[in-house]
Amino acid sequence: MFAFVPPWLAVLVVAPVLGAPDTVHEPERKGRGISYIHDEVPDVPVSIHVLKIERGRSDFEFHTTLSKGAAISLGTMTEQTKAVPPGVGKPIGAINGDFWKDGRYEGDPEGLQIMRGELISAPGERSCFWIDTSGQAHATNVLSQLKVTWPNNATTQIGLNEERTDRGVVLYTSAVGPSTRTKKGRELILEREGQGDWLPLRAGYTFAARVREVRQTGDSPLSTNTLVLSLGPEAVEDVPVVSTGAVLKISTATIPDLRGVQTAIGGGPVLVRQGKVANFTATPVRHPRAAVGWNDKFYFFVVVDGRQPRLSLGISLQDLAAYLIKLGCQDAFNLDGGGSATFWVYGNVMNSPCYGYERPMANALVLVQKSPSQNASLQSTAVRDPLPDTSPRSE
Repeated sequence: MFAFVPPWLAVLVVAPVLGAPDTVHEPERKGRGISYIHDEVPDVPVSIHVLKIERGRSDFEFHTTLSKGAAISLGTMTEQTKAVPPGVGKPIGAINGDFWKDGRYEGDPEGLQIMRGELISAPGERSCFWIDTSGQAHATNVLSQLKVTWPNNATTQIGLNEERTDRGVVLYTSAVGPSTRTKKGRELILEREGQGDWLPLRAGYTFAARVREVRQTGDSPLSTNTLVLSLGPEAVEDVPVVSTGAVLKISTATIPDLRGVQTAIGGGPVLVRQGKVANFTATPVRHPRAAVGWNDKFYFFVVVDGRQPRLSLGISLQDLAAYLIKLGCQDAFNLDGGGSATFWVYGNVMNSPCYGYERPMANALVLVQKSPSQNASLQSTAVRDPLPDTSPRSE
């Protein structure tokens, strides 16, 4: 797991952990746009890993990942970075992502996920990290307004790619796999209506869908060209009856509007807001932690090792927020921690996961670097095709 570190990737020991940012020096070799810093306090002990990323570079992009590149499930960060399609760029740095739910869809992110423009998971109660169409980063709560409008103009709020309750109505895409894996209830297999917007599913759109088939047994098949609207047994009584050929409208609206957003991931809480510790509630307990922070010039991936008395005890959320401010972050956002806390650079796991191995996780936030030809192609097609579908999934 712990591979050779290239000489250019500067490994710097900075003390104390909450020392001033001006003690952090740039690596000897310039022009890479990233630098790795290993910060530690032996007396505690605490071990912190930082990837400092230059902003404003047209060849750098953030992307989220899924296990095996396409499916909601669990996979290690190494597996997920390897599954990034070559056309997206070369992964050069990564940090673990959102918390996830147990159950039928193991690895279902608790919050929002947008992967290369595709809406994978709807926002939940926690806050989200997302990058708008002008390249600005945000850490906010996002409210789901996902709904279906029936032929009689009645509307029903819906979930997305999640466990369906008996009273729930959930929209499924092929991101959950080849079938819905549901039991009982009624399921509407939906196909494209006309020439309007269709798949991959994207945030901020309203589109028409025609009912291809009505099923009463659950576990309906999924493909990249179809959706399934699943109604729980008790929800069936609360919605209009529709037949094959009926046309529904699906809305993927959110507040704030995420139309055009290519990258978003859940987590929380927000740790730093406008250069100050944010207002959050947490017990002062040390754990392995992960966070992403930023200012006008840099992004920072930060992972703190923990639960290893000889190496690192971990850090509280309050102390992590203070550390991020010392790094120079104006804003920062907490990600999943514990056994998931993983810090990856150029194919190497740089930190010491508390279980002694890479724990499978739901998703990750990955920095990719585009080649000069990819970067030129992206700039030339940005106006014509702002939401390219680079998904590796196929029928």
